[in-house]
Amino acid sequence: MNQTIHKKPKILILFSDTGGGHRSAAEAIIEAAEIMYPQEIDIELIDFFKQYSPPPFNYLPNLYPAMVRIPQAWGMGYRLSNGGRQSRLLVKSTWLYVRRSVQQLITQHPSDLVISVHPVSTAAYPSAFKFHKIPFFTVVTDLVTTHAFWYNPKTDLCLVPTWEAAKRAFHFGLKEEQVKVVGLPVAERFCAPPGDKKTVKRKLKIPEDRPHILLVGGGEGMGPLASTAKAIAKDCPTVSLSIITGRNKRLERELKLQTWQIPTMIHGFVKEMPDYMRSADIIVTKAGPGTISEALIAGLPMILYSRLPGQEDGNVSYVVSKGAGFWATKPHQISTLINQILESPEKYHQAVTACKRLSRPEAAREIAQIIAERLGIFTQSRA
Repeated sequence: MNQTIHKKPKILILFSDTGGGHRSAAEAIIEAAEIMYPQEIDIELIDFFKQYSPPPFNYLPNLYPAMVRIPQAWGMGYRLSNGGRQSRLLVKSTWLYVRRSVQQLITQHPSDLVISVHPVSTAAYPSAFKFHKIPFFTVVTDLVTTHAFWYNPKTDLCLVPTWEAAKRAFHFGLKEEQVKVVGLPVAERFCAPPGDKKTVKRKLKIPEDRPHILLVGGGEGMGPLASTAKAIAKDCPTVSLSIITGRNKRLERELKLQTWQIPTMIHGFVKEMPDYMRSADIIVTKAGPGTISEALIAGLPMILYSRLPGQEDGNVSYVVSKGAGFWATKPHQISTLINQILESPEKYHQAVTACKRLSRPEAAREIAQIIAERLGIFTQSRA
């Protein structure tokens, strides 16, 4: 008897390392798909800027860290381009220059479905893929004040993290059947049961008898981490503190040379971030969408101290208005807030409850299921 061999559907995920959130979301989707459909889907991850963009666009991932360190200029660029007419004009003005690279991408990576987790590939690429009859999905990785680039009416399905992002999609011309609210996909390790906090603290060598504060600045260690850490150490004598500096080696060295009045642990880029979140009572962080989504899943109240103008403005109002956290920009305001939260069990538990209400730990798996349904994998599996 001849055995029928089914070709595995091929999925192409377009991302770029302009900020850590795009890669993290893509990897979370891949992880969920491999868990749920381990033998049935073939997924390839492409950094479209680095691998398939002509100069100077191929340099953008390397330039991004320097660009976001000038927030005023970033915010101005965001506002000037954030409109339906402006975004269409920008895409049209560059298309002739980039179209050959896009065609190379399509030819060299044949696929059954394309997923974009980056606003630029969403703005520019759907028409080219649809010309080849390849379905195009968008997974939006900003939470609230999402850029117009995210919303291309040619996309087959736009998966958004919040209802606020869905309203933006409708504003820019997408129809109701094109938009689905699923949450922001995060890695499976952030979605596991929290376990016992004392056990996690013991594992990380964190004092078990003190409230624990987690201070992070994203993958690049951005924001006033040093001055904030010093204010916490001075004004919050009953807590312990973990500082995660990410890839900012200079800051890590600087902080390790300091003398601290409270138990203080300083780390660079860590793989155990889920455990650090589970060990903490409060997280002090910039308003990045990935960290916010992970903190919501952990039920971890937030103090947000900085934001990237434009795309992260709405993150602050979202967290504060929903009761999941607080906004404070000055070190002494942050340390005062920490004391107020820890001294008010009611305020603390209200924030924990709000976090859990807003969390969407199943987002990555829901996206994987949507992909499988589109590719007819359930039908194949039952056949």
